[in-house]
This record gives sequence, structure tokens and C-alpha cells, in this order.
Amino acid sequence: MTRPLLTFLALALMPFASAAAKPSHPEATVISPQRLSDDVKTLASDAFAGRAPGTAGEDKTIDWLVGRLKAIGLKPGGPDGAWTQPVPLVRTQLGEGTITAAGAAQSLTLTQKRDIYLSTVRAADQVRIASAPLVFVGYGVTAPERGWDDFKGVDLKGKVAVFLINDPDFEAKAGEPVAGKFGARRMTYYGRWTYKFEEAARRGAIAALIVHDSPGAGYGWSTVTAPGGENYDVASAPNRVALQGWLEGGAASRLFAAAGLDLAAQRVKARSADFRPVELGMALSADLPVTHEALMSRNVLARIDGRKRAKEVVMFGAHWDAYGQGAPDAQGRTVRPGANDDALGVAGLLEIARAFKQGKAPDRSLVFAFWTAEERGLLGSETYATRPVYRAADTVANITLDILQTGGPARDVMLVGQGQNSLEDDLAAAAARQGRVVTPEALPERGLFYRADHFPLAKRGVPTLLFMAISGAPDLAKGGRTAGQAWLDGYMRCYHQTCDEWSEALDFGSAAQDVALAYRVGRDLAASARWPQWSEDSEFRQIRAKDGR
Repeated sequence: MTRPLLTFLALALMPFASAAAKPSHPEATVISPQRLSDDVKTLASDAFAGRAPGTAGEDKTIDWLVGRLKAIGLKPGGPDGAWTQPVPLVRTQLGEGTITAAGAAQSLTLTQKRDIYLSTVRAADQVRIASAPLVFVGYGVTAPERGWDDFKGVDLKGKVAVFLINDPDFEAKAGEPVAGKFGARRMTYYGRWTYKFEEAARRGAIAALIVHDSPGAGYGWSTVTAPGGENYDVASAPNRVALQGWLEGGAASRLFAAAGLDLAAQRVKARSADFRPVELGMALSADLPVTHEALMSRNVLARIDGRKRAKEVVMFGAHWDAYGQGAPDAQGRTVRPGANDDALGVAGLLEIARAFKQGKAPDRSLVFAFWTAEERGLLGSETYATRPVYRAADTVANITLDILQTGGPARDVMLVGQGQNSLEDDLAAAAARQGRVVTPEALPERGLFYRADHFPLAKRGVPTLLFMAISGAPDLAKGGRTAGQAWLDGYMRCYHQTCDEWSEALDFGSAAQDVALAYRVGRDLAASARWPQWSEDSEFRQIRAKDGR
């Protein structure tokens, strides 16, 4: 993209101005597509080595971030007046070894990354599983409030739990009793892989495997295998299964066939509340070396003090980490640079901070959080949520940028988590000032509301707003949704891969549109005494109510 075009877009994106109305506030500021581009180009360069936690790439990223925040004029926002918050982690790397599934009649060798993908978060030198029985647990959901229990009291101690991804009603057809019992095509937390691994550990399973399918997971097999056997966890994590991972769809079908079962038929049975776990008559054995290390990563926190209600905080968030370096791709590239996921979100937060500093100080305080280890399971934001610098009860809202639309100017902005809280009304009002509308996510089955750094805050009752462009095809000004779908498909091929890189082909003007929306929503909250509210049927409403908000 040429500099004259970027300049034109910057002028066109002067927040909230139009031919019919002048800006309603004196500090109207440009969100600069050129600065977004420049910052992404820097963070996604080979010099930052993919920004993996606990590496030299982290040190370089933290130094760069703190330097930029100081230059903009922000104050340290971490504990005890520091720029950073410690995040103690354990890093593991599973090595090559043997993985087999054996029954009375047949034995299958499972190849890592082709048939199965495994990792561990246990700090052990070796993981050995000897003939642990495989048990199919359907969707593996226990939801008393929905009258659902897939486990029926079956003992999983020392066994391997095999799950389906997503919710029990994800594939349900109209008229089936389960239809609409969960989120239909909108994933609930019960559908997330994190929940399933946690549930397996709670029930004493030694390992947990999820059958992969792209529609239910929301991403392809290449995304599953992208970490290459590496995993992270918080250092003080509770009990975890020894091995966790996924079965490739075809391999899962072969495994069930070896057990004398039809996986497709079992999927149908799992959609019934009468489903009971099925012993496959097959046992998993694995003998895999593990390298592990304790490491200290860091969240970066900065603040702008409020003039009138400094204790009340409006928080903006993005994650600075990406996937580091991996195996060479077809072009020999090893760095997974994370340009859009989430160097662009980081650049967007810097632009928002700059916009605020160019105006008068807000009534409420602002916190800018740059999280570590999002790609490893939201570990940086979860650490913050368990050890908050600013109480959840005092946090007005969290606004998170994580993957922005770079396909071109759009007539709409995607909303993730429709119906959760009143911030979506604020977003609609801000979008209308840009001549745009809000479109609910087109792919709710991806469970994006549970997959970004706002979620640990939401679980503590803080109303959240997530900007995540992979939630559906945008309605582009040039080409409509057909062009938007082409952009989305193209990006998903690079999701977590070496090709998520800075390019002149990226339209940072369209990203700037959405950054301006995030700024506007936060600016209005920071200038008011209003507290956003969770919806009546949100699972987080009662948590907030306990805080008297």
C-alpha cells in the first residue's frame, strides 16, 4: 500500500467525522494506518523471532513495547509501579516416541502430527502410558442446568477419554430433542477443548483425546499441529492429564472401526441425553520423552490516570505473543510472525493510547494490557485475572483487539458473542457514526467468545467487547461478502502459520476503522459514570451482581 493512499485513509478515518456532522468532541484524533503498518512490520519481522514467551523474542518485544509506551507518555500500570507483571510458566516439548492403540483383533500405530497430535503440560522427563483403556465419552459434557450428563458416573481413573468437539447440539437436526439445548451453532464453553481437557482431569483420566473435524473445531488440522508438540501452562496449575491432544478425523474413524464401531453412528448417539460412555475395547500406549523448563514471562501494563474517578478502570487489551519458530515451511521459513494475530492488535492499542494522550485526561482511568501466552491458552490474562492489579469490581469494561480485518473498507463490523452485554449497543452507536452496521458473527460454532484474552476477565464478571475478524466474512465496500469471504479464507490458510506476515497487500486502513470503533467505545465509557450491564441470560451476570454493579 502506498504512502499517499495511507495518508488519504488516515484523513478519511478521522474518528466519527462526516460531511453532515462535525466531531462531537474537541480531541478527535487520527488512527493512522501508516503507523499500524509500521508497527506490525517491526513486530512481525524476523528480528522478533515470532515473539514466543520465555525467549529472546520476548525480551526484544517487552523492551520495544515499554519504549513505545514511554514515548507516547503513559505511566507504568503493573504491580508496585512496574511496567510488567510476572507470569510464571512451565514450557514443555514432547519428543518423538511410540504411540499405539491395540485391541484384541487389531493394533494401530499412530503417527504424531499425521494421525494424532499430543502434548503435555506436566514437568516430567518422560510420559509413559501402558495399555490405558480408551473410553468414548461423547461430547464429555456435564451441565446440570441443562439436564445433561455424558458421564453417567463411569469411572475414568487411569483411562483415556475420547471426546467429540463442540456441543451436543452442534450437529443436531431440527426436531431432535437436543436441538437448541446448548447454543445450537453457537458454541458454549462446554464445547471448547479447554473445558474437555479440564473435565477429563477432574475425573481422573490419564489422557484426553478430541476427535478433530474442521466445522466443529473452527479450524483445520494444520492449526491443531502448529505448536509442534510444544505446550505451556501456568506454573501453579492444578492437576492435568498426562497427555492431551487430538485425533485426526480419518484416524479416529479407523480407530473406531478397529473397535468394531462406526464413528458416524456414535456421533448420532452422543446427541441423546441417554448416551452412556462406550468402552472401545482398545488401549492406548505411549512412551514419549519430554523436555521441560520453568520460565518467567511478562504481561505489560500501562495506564492513564483518570481525573475524577481514577479508581474506576476502562481496560484495553491485546496479546503480544505469537508462535515463535517451528519447522521450515515449503519456502524454508521458520518464524511464525503473527502479523495480524496479534501484532496488529498491539499496534491498535498503541494508536488508541496515542489518541487519548492527544486529548484531555479522561474521567476514569485507562489501562492498556499487553498479554503474554495467549496462544498457549490465555495464560497471561488468566494470571492477571487471578492476581489482578485492578479489581474486577472496579473494571468498567475490557475491550480486546485480536485479529483485525485487512481486506478493505467494510460496511459492517463483526460482533462476537451477540447478546452477552450492553457493550454491543455502544459498538452499534459508534459504527453508525462511521456509516457502518454491526453484523453478528457468522461462525458462532468457532466459540470465539471463549478464545481470546477478554475471557478470563469475563469469567470474573467484567463486561467485554472483542474485535476478532475471523468471526465471519465482512461486507466489503468493494466486492461485498463474496470479497470478504475470499479475504477470510485467505487469512485462515495463514492462521498460526509462517505466512501470517506483514505485506504491502494488507489494508491497514480497514483495520484502522475498527481500531477507531474500539477507541470510541472506550472513550465514551471513560467520560461517563455508566457501567455496562450483562444481559439477563448471560452466565456472567450474577458474578457482576455480587460486586454491586
